[in-house]
Amino acid sequence: MQLNVYLAGEIHTDWREQIMAGAADLPVSFTGPVTDHDASDDCGVHIFGAETEKFWHDHKGAKLNAIRTRKALADADVVVVRFGDKYRQWNAAFDAGYASALGKALIVLHGPDHAHALKEVDAAALAVAETPEQVVAALRYVLTGVLD
Repeated sequence: MQLNVYLAGEIHTDWREQIMAGAADLPVSFTGPVTDHDASDDCGVHIFGAETEKFWHDHKGAKLNAIRTRKALADADVVVVRFGDKYRQWNAAFDAGYASALGKALIVLHGPDHAHALKEVDAAALAVAETPEQVVAALRYVLTGVLD
């Protein structure tokens, strides 16, 4: 069995790298959003031309990024959504909801401080993890049926 795993959510820590390194020996391919913040924000105006208003600048980028996100979520077997400690993470919440609506296996990753705020998101998930290591252990179990 091979899994295609989409890693959605915050881009300010190395959680993606931790999961990919921990799962390096597993038959898993990983995809995710563009994590270069400037490239993600500016892709629309870079490709389609400058905008004088910030709203339209952001609008162009968001729509272009949505093409990538929709395709990757549709192709994923498992979606891992990380909610970090910094910033309001509307994109992560949207990705979790979209993945749930698509019927994707959803693993939510966040610390205990977010448990109350994310209770509805957690309720839609098949697993809720607090560490990248728990995500790797879950993927290993799903693929092998063996506990470490």
